[in-house]
Amino acid sequence: MSQHTGDEGRVEPTASTPADNQKSRPVPAGSPDRKPQIGDSRPAPKPQIGDSRPAPKPLDGGTRTQQADSGSGTGGGGGRRRRRRRGGRGRGRGGESGGQNRDRKQPVEAVTDDGPIELDEATLKSRRGRERRGKPIGRYLMCVSVSDGFTQLAILEGRALIEHYLSRPADDIGEIHGNVYLAKVQNVLPGMEAAFVDIGTPKNAVLYRGDLQFDAEDLEGGERPRIEQVLRAKQKIIAQVTKNPIAHKGARLTQEISLAGRFVVLVPNSTTYGISKRLPDPERKRLRSILDKVKPKQHGIIVRTAAENITEEEIARDVRRLTQQWEEIEAMSKNSKAPNLLYREPEMAFRFIREEFNKDFRGVIIDDSDMYEKVRSYVESINPALVDRISYHDPEVETLSLFERHHVHEQLRKALDRKVWLPSGGSLIIETTEALTVIDVNTGKNVGKSSLEETVFRN
Repeated sequence: MSQHTGDEGRVEPTASTPADNQKSRPVPAGSPDRKPQIGDSRPAPKPQIGDSRPAPKPLDGGTRTQQADSGSGTGGGGGRRRRRRRGGRGRGRGGESGGQNRDRKQPVEAVTDDGPIELDEATLKSRRGRERRGKPIGRYLMCVSVSDGFTQLAILEGRALIEHYLSRPADDIGEIHGNVYLAKVQNVLPGMEAAFVDIGTPKNAVLYRGDLQFDAEDLEGGERPRIEQVLRAKQKIIAQVTKNPIAHKGARLTQEISLAGRFVVLVPNSTTYGISKRLPDPERKRLRSILDKVKPKQHGIIVRTAAENITEEEIARDVRRLTQQWEEIEAMSKNSKAPNLLYREPEMAFRFIREEFNKDFRGVIIDDSDMYEKVRSYVESINPALVDRISYHDPEVETLSLFERHHVHEQLRKALDRKVWLPSGGSLIIETTEALTVIDVNTGKNVGKSSLEETVFRN
């Protein structure tokens, strides 16, 4: 029940019934006889973060009662909830797809055109590879087809399809392998020795203890600390995706960042130092002397097999370009809110040319004019001796599409069947489950001659 005092219009802030409210209804706020109310000591509600409207003036008890009757029926809270719905938190933060994203900078892109490099004729001749009747000779052929935002890449050995890759558009959240993110730790699970990390994808990514990068002070005790001693909730970290998200599982991360170039791989903030073991010893010795001159003190370097017979100038330029990329990533991470994409891997065609393209390929054929110009410019900057092996397949002039001419779709359909026939007369039965892909080998017509092991091996 309401408690009244001797003053007219003063209401004590205690529980009341609707009938009591009718009896004690105060003078309207606009009346000249209105007296200030002293029963309400609650402060005015604070404006929401990001709300540019001025804070409302303190209301007296009578006016708040009128707002409650005409609003949500819960006193001052109803007006506050209305303000939150209209503007407050969502508008102040800019929303997940609003102002915050518009203010974000574009991620660092891998450099795919670093300008041509000048090489003498003798060096170019040694790198061009073999030719027959003026045409390059190679074991492999790379076909790149672009349509509807998707890129398909096929590698043929002779006429046989041996590899096929499909690249989704750059903004597809399922194709993020190699990207570097400014991430936010959501929670740490000591029992799993892992942490779930928000990188801006629908499913949180996972970071295991073995993929952490420890500082020197973390290793003073001789043993690697536990994950809960290194990471905490809401902590910001820089991490790289090592495995794409699949089904209901999020991406896998590592703090051991690596930026791949044509001839070297840069490992920031690391002491890593290595040269590909597939290179002969004299070449490894030559490359080691070059690394002593061009290696940054604060970063690690791994020399790739493609660096064989490469000049010191080319390796130094590759190192400078990767070092500049990392500096841009670091600068962006300091001025960004987590989660945010810091670095995006180049398109699939550029990655394969960077990783695989050499004189063993007799050519690269591309059916998209824009992609052709970009790839040709990229090859001219990293390996000008092979730029003539890049060719354009004009779909408006040619009667058959690129993949039809080289029987890629036909071979792909056969390879994706549940039952795949082998040249020996046997067959493969392929079943895919969530845990693994099962392949059953059937000998079929191939009964062999000597032993079961030999028959299965030859099948």
